[in-house]
This record gives sequence, structure tokens and C-alpha cells, in this order.
Amino acid sequence: MIIVTDPQRKVSLPFSRGILTRSITLAGVDVGIAYIIATEVQKELLERGSRAVTTDDIRKLTYEKLIQHSLKEEAERYLFWRQFRRRKVPLVILLGGVTGVGKSTIATELAFRLSIRTVIGTDTVREVMRKIIARELLPDLHSSSFMAWRELKGAKSLIEGFESQVRHVSVGVQAVLDRALREGMNAIIEGIHLVPGFVETNENSFMYVLSVSDRKTLEAHFYERTRYSKRPAEYYIEHLDEILWLQEYIVRRAKEYGVKVIENVELEKTVNEIMEDLMERLRKV
Repeated sequence: MIIVTDPQRKVSLPFSRGILTRSITLAGVDVGIAYIIATEVQKELLERGSRAVTTDDIRKLTYEKLIQHSLKEEAERYLFWRQFRRRKVPLVILLGGVTGVGKSTIATELAFRLSIRTVIGTDTVREVMRKIIARELLPDLHSSSFMAWRELKGAKSLIEGFESQVRHVSVGVQAVLDRALREGMNAIIEGIHLVPGFVETNENSFMYVLSVSDRKTLEAHFYERTRYSKRPAEYYIEHLDEILWLQEYIVRRAKEYGVKVIENVELEKTVNEIMEDLMERLRKV
């Protein structure tokens, strides 16, 4: 058994190929190749007769293996994310976009790669607010985002009702952001209510908007979601026009406020694009 010691945290744990594999995938390396490299690192340590190593030893050897596999850019990314983790800089990622674009899936994958334990959906924030605020006070909270205008007296359009709901839910989202900053907590917040201009971000919070512009692809997403969710695809497909109108509005807001919009066609591509952009922005910070 190889024991790995972290001098900074003063903790010693058995070497884990799984943990190292996840750390390597953070640099945008395919999980299969990452596992091969983690295995090579373990094999070389055993051949050296190393039974006790430090995290710095692991980092150096992993970097060398990445270079040997002609993954120079990934090697630099690997070093960056390792250094970022050691600095314990709080990080909050906000993923906006209409229902069905894959926000939850992308949030889960990002949480895995970044070792972030807290993932919060704005629908959860809205549900909590529903329990404590009566329908008579804030009727738009008690309806779907694309149906809120029907609940709101005086609302003349889909966007007007949606904006009202977003303003109310943003109060709860802002509270989560403020607490994360205050306590140095890492978190990912995802949901349709994360509309640029309604939430104040800081130097440690980063917003992205996901979109799926092709109607048929979005329909397919709803049917795919029924495999792990009780939400019926037919209900959302029936209101697909409204959902696409909201998407057009959110994307337009994102462009106005300089928020990056990512067409979510392939999970791996989307995650890597976010990770790459995060790294560049964090370097500036």
C-alpha cells in the first residue's frame, strides 16, 4: 500500500487511482485516458519501492505522465486546478437556461469534477418560498415559469410574468450567494431563474447560460428526462413555443450583460468549455 501525505493539511491517506483519475479529468482529459495515467503513476511508484509519498510527488509524476502522453495543455490545466484547490478559494457557478436544456446534468458533472458537494436548483428555492408565502401574496411563485403570467394580475405578456417570478426567486438565490461568499462555501446553482441582471455576482461567482436552439433536440431532451424524472414530457412539449420564447429572452439578456452562452449539444464538450472558461477567468482573479 502507498500512503500519500498532504503536508499542508497534515493528512495521510492510501493512494487512490479513482481520486487521481478524477483530478486528471478536471484538466479536460477523457476519463479512460485519465484512468490509464493514474494506473501508470501507481505502477511507477510501486516499481520505485515508494511506500510513502507526498501530494507534491504525485502532482509532479502525474504532470510528467501527461507530458509523455502528449497532453501538454492538459498538464498545465492539471497543475492549475491542483494549485487552485490548495488555495481554498470559494467558487460558485451559476447555470441558467430554460427547462430541458440540461442544466442539472451539466451541474452534476461539474460538481463531480470540481469536488463541489452543494448543488442547488432554483426550483428548490422557489418551492421553499411557496411554503412560506401564500398564493394570494405572490401568485406567480405558484406556477410554472412559462405560465406565471396567467397568475399575475395585470400581466400582459409571457415575459412580464416570468420576470416577476425571477425577481422573487432571485431574493432567495442572492441569499445563497451571500452565504457562500461569507462562509467560503463552494456551490453550483442551476435553474431557469438565473437570468443575467437579476442576480449580483462577485469575483468568486461565475454565470453561464445554456441553450438548445434546435426544437427537435429540445423535444428529445424532455423525453430523455423522463427516464429519471416523474415530470411528463408531453406537458413541456405542449408549451414548447413558450419555452423557446423564454430562451430567446434569456439569451438576449445574457448577451446584454456579457454572460457566456453555451449551446449544449454534447455533455463533454459543454463541460470542457465551461472548465476552460473558468480557468481563464480564475487566473485573472
